[in-house]
Amino acid sequence: MIRQGFVEWAGYKTWFASFGEGAAGRLPLLVAHGGPGMTHDYLLPLQALASSGRQVVLYDQLGNGNSTHLPEYGGDTGFWTPALFLAELDEVIKHLSFGAGMHFLGQSWGGMLGIEYAVRRPKELASLILADSPSSMSTWAAELGKLRDGLPDGVRQVLDACEAAGATDTPEYAEATLAFYRRHLCRLDPWPEGMQRTYDLAVQFPTVYGTMIGASEFNVTGSLSSWDMDDQLFRISVPTLVLHGEFDEATDEVVRASRELIPDVEYRKIPGTSHTPHLEKPELTIPIIAEFLARHDLS
Repeated sequence: MIRQGFVEWAGYKTWFASFGEGAAGRLPLLVAHGGPGMTHDYLLPLQALASSGRQVVLYDQLGNGNSTHLPEYGGDTGFWTPALFLAELDEVIKHLSFGAGMHFLGQSWGGMLGIEYAVRRPKELASLILADSPSSMSTWAAELGKLRDGLPDGVRQVLDACEAAGATDTPEYAEATLAFYRRHLCRLDPWPEGMQRTYDLAVQFPTVYGTMIGASEFNVTGSLSSWDMDDQLFRISVPTLVLHGEFDEATDEVVRASRELIPDVEYRKIPGTSHTPHLEKPELTIPIIAEFLARHDLS
């Protein structure tokens, strides 16, 4: 069963899609996409987790996809903050009546949101999955600088020249950035339809990403540039799975703090994948997630 709807809150509408019936003994899973400013589309393969009878819910965060767009707030770093998306998350959970227990999976930025949520120790949270997620943007920026140094000379030269000239909105910069993404975001060629749609929508509607991140993954100048939760990770009290890919922009160093500082943590690296293991190697990734969820259904 697929059910779609909207959560209305503070004058906004947040779209969601619910898969599965919600069988007895299976806690629901709420999934948050990355970006910020991406959409649910690239996460649709995770609906396979509903095959066991589990309810799986995806949603488009405020500012993109099927949810309310607010282009008039472009560049407003006081508006586009983690607190806004935490408020949205609270409203989604309340609307879905998940107060009796739920799992949370955050991919990339969605995992950053998951960290912010989990350190509050909400009573309804049974487990947390941090998929390809940083816990500190300073570590993220340093590691992406190293990955950028590994790009072909010609690509690096275009990136450097465009950034020096303030020309990060040009086709040349976009093409050079895409060369990085094809190494460290999604290594499939061509990209799956959902991945391509998410990317295209993020480019078409850049308000959230441009304000919170900046021109690109490795040029973080937005409101998240100083975000750091490393010193709060010890507060996460639920079982947590840290998962990423072999060639992920969320490198070993990016996920190290989560692996070492969250008290009850498991860790898996998916070989041959980058920032989207659930797309690149679903046959490995989805069973790992399913097994983890099944072990922690009893909260």
